[in-house]
Amino acid sequence: MSEQRRSAASSNQPKSIWKKRAKREWKPLEDRSCTDLPWFLLFMLFCGGMGAICGYTIVTGGASRLVFGYDSYGNTCGQRNEAIEGIRLSGLDHTDKKYVFFLDPCNLDIIQRRIKSMALCVSQCPTEEMKTYEDLRRFAMNNNSELCSYELAGHRYPSLPERFDKCPKLPVPQSKALPVFNRCTPVDISCYSKFAEAVVTFVSDNTILHRLIAGVVASKEIIAGLCLLALVLSMILMVIIRYISAVLVWILTVLVVLGSLGGTSVLWWLYIDHRLTMNQTVAIDLKEAETDGETEIPRDHLQGLLVYATSATVFTVILLLLMLFMRKRVALTIALFHVAGKVFIHLPLLVLQPFCTFLALFLFWVYWILVLLFLGTTGNPEKNEQTGLTEFKLNDALQYLTWYHAVGLIWISEFILACQQMTVAGAVVTYYFTRDKSRLPLTPILSSVLRLIRYHLGTVAKGSFIITLVKIPRLILIYVRNQLKGKENACARCMLKACICCLWCLEKCLNFLNQNAYAATAINSTSFCTSARDAFIILVENALRVAAINTVGDFVLFLGKVRGLRA
Repeated sequence: MSEQRRSAASSNQPKSIWKKRAKREWKPLEDRSCTDLPWFLLFMLFCGGMGAICGYTIVTGGASRLVFGYDSYGNTCGQRNEAIEGIRLSGLDHTDKKYVFFLDPCNLDIIQRRIKSMALCVSQCPTEEMKTYEDLRRFAMNNNSELCSYELAGHRYPSLPERFDKCPKLPVPQSKALPVFNRCTPVDISCYSKFAEAVVTFVSDNTILHRLIAGVVASKEIIAGLCLLALVLSMILMVIIRYISAVLVWILTVLVVLGSLGGTSVLWWLYIDHRLTMNQTVAIDLKEAETDGETEIPRDHLQGLLVYATSATVFTVILLLLMLFMRKRVALTIALFHVAGKVFIHLPLLVLQPFCTFLALFLFWVYWILVLLFLGTTGNPEKNEQTGLTEFKLNDALQYLTWYHAVGLIWISEFILACQQMTVAGAVVTYYFTRDKSRLPLTPILSSVLRLIRYHLGTVAKGSFIITLVKIPRLILIYVRNQLKGKENACARCMLKACICCLWCLEKCLNFLNQNAYAATAINSTSFCTSARDAFIILVENALRVAAINTVGDFVLFLGKVRGLRA
């Protein structure tokens, strides 16, 4: 028997040792190494591709055509041009003609949202309104700026038969050149009615967008004041939570419980009262009520009250059970608020970090929009047979640049947001695991940024790429749904909505997991997959604690925001 026990103990010993070794030990802030280096190289190659697109638009003249403008014959204003095969009046020297002038600037294509008029490069924009062709001739002779097509001589404007097609539409409004893009824009406000109509047409395609813009325009001063007030109140709330978080959390918990009990009681009281009233009414005048069909209305109303009261009862019971079993977890939420308050007191610059993220996103979006506009004026010149004007269009191969550029918008934006999460996680981890607070770095946030740049950019790139893989199909499905609005059947519409909702839920779950993975990386300097696995295991093993922290904590912060808005 003793030998059997020894053999059993020896057989069980390797399993216990293996389990201990399988569970990796956490060593906060001890070792630092580069994580997910291949993903960092891949992200750098992708950013290099984004830069190559910008360089391509500059080399091929798309950037200069956007900034300096170009005429309807493919010539860029303000420089010497090369001749384009198959297009007449191309290859002209426009060194002295720096401004773009439209023969009919108010002729807009509202559907395509562009000016359909012929464009010319001129030396000077019209400085006054001209009502006759004699005024055009005089302006050309005095200012050396011909406002008709290049093949027409300025001194012959009044007598040329082509003046009705190749000269500006009379009267020619006074114009001023834009300070950046060198386009002659009419000074007369009436011309902008067409622009307003185009904007209204664009906005009216989306009712929600239309309401949003109308609301913002109507109360922009109030919105700006409320944003400033919310910023101040949020800082005050942060200090309040630091000192009275325990009292605040328990007060809110009691209020929620009492509110649920009170609401359920009121619903049951209304149900009983309506039930007694309906019985009395039916007993008094049952015959008349049946002939008029009035018994169905209170009966439906009574059934609705019964459903509401039953649902409220189930919700209240579940809430009370959760409060009973999670009362100890509420104490954990209170302790977390205490720690968060200490973190913000020792790291006050952490409040300003979102402003840096916003600035980075703003600069990137400006760059992205500019390159997108460059792409719009890049490509091979083609003559439009309907209008006779020359347009630059990307061929089939170059159109993939636009898709590449669109993917870059999503991935790099998610990368910037992920850098913010990693920076905050690194600063908080440094504070939390540094027992001697006097040994903290002078600027923990800057140290976290430098640590991110040196070691963990690959992890951030990988995490943001996973979010991009989920977001792109969802955006494509949303675009397809908008294009097929009113054309698809009910089954297809339900399938599209279900797919969009599933992808949205998956994106939210991955965002939550990524945030915890970044925190694990900031602690142990592990790769993204290892950190995500560790974070997932911890979240599953402590599901009740995580639920308590998220629900109670988010509810407290939500009520604080509501109070700030009401103030």
